[in-house]
Amino acid sequence: MAETRTVSGYTIVTKTTPTFYFIGVTTGKSSIMKVFPLWMRELGRPEIVIEGVDLKIHDEPQAYRQAVAQIKYDPLSLGALVTTHKIDLFQAARDMFDYADPYAQICGEVSCISKRNGQLEGHAKDPITAGLSLDAIIGKDYFGRTGGHVLCFGAGGSAVATLLHLINKPDAADRPRRFIVVNRSQGRLDSMKAMVEQLKTDIEVEYICNQDPVRNDAIMATLPPYSIVINATGMGKDIPGSPITDAGLFPLNGIAWEFNYRGELDFMHQALAQVESRNIRVEDGWLYFLHGWTQVVAQVLHIDLDDALFQRLAAAAESVRK
Repeated sequence: MAETRTVSGYTIVTKTTPTFYFIGVTTGKSSIMKVFPLWMRELGRPEIVIEGVDLKIHDEPQAYRQAVAQIKYDPLSLGALVTTHKIDLFQAARDMFDYADPYAQICGEVSCISKRNGQLEGHAKDPITAGLSLDAIIGKDYFGRTGGHVLCFGAGGSAVATLLHLINKPDAADRPRRFIVVNRSQGRLDSMKAMVEQLKTDIEVEYICNQDPVRNDAIMATLPPYSIVINATGMGKDIPGSPITDAGLFPLNGIAWEFNYRGELDFMHQALAQVESRNIRVEDGWLYFLHGWTQVVAQVLHIDLDDALFQRLAAAAESVRK
């Protein structure tokens, strides 16, 4: 029976093994549960274990605060990667962090919880990981070469991070002229708009509140060739379905980027069905998964993540994917 103690009103489990947490929705289904032990052996830290914390989508604030308190008050609780709950967790527990990095403050989210010198730190890694993933997919000067736009279904943390990455691109050819974001609720759109208004950008950002997939088909039909269509909704993984219908047409010569890499992946299969007829390039979320996790692991364990180490970790993870 694990020992527990009460700290500041929270029940804290006293860990006997260094523990890295994964705060999500269906964490047990993630490949990281098999990948993480391989990575720890690769890093010479096999004693560190991973533990999933499954919370409901838009859970109660107290649930988020309890998850953060476990890390804050237990010495062997090292830190966490946060997915799905990045915005909600930070809103609920912002006062519990001693430090929030600039991206966390701009985006209003944390995807990484770590500790340094006794202080609890929150980091928003998505602008880095989304950027690394997108740059690997499209290369340099993509928008200048093609004139493509971006349509993003979903306005959560990953969507905000992708837009922020594009806004921060210094070369105009690396920025789309137009970025359309569609979300089922207005609140996340308002938050994204507030962020953009703090920044200077020549990207025309359009915010659409809609949950009708037929209308989403119509929005997608307005895109010029070579545009990028992103599924950042969690549909096809955390919740069933797709933001579009099977009748929706992807832009000619465009890119369909599914942020998920597991689950039913309805959006990705819709895009795959149009590879020949629309010359669509389809990308799943595996590269995003690798960049996202390696960035957080490096932050929590305080290690330098260079390209050589990333490639070693990616190679170790590939055996699980196969």
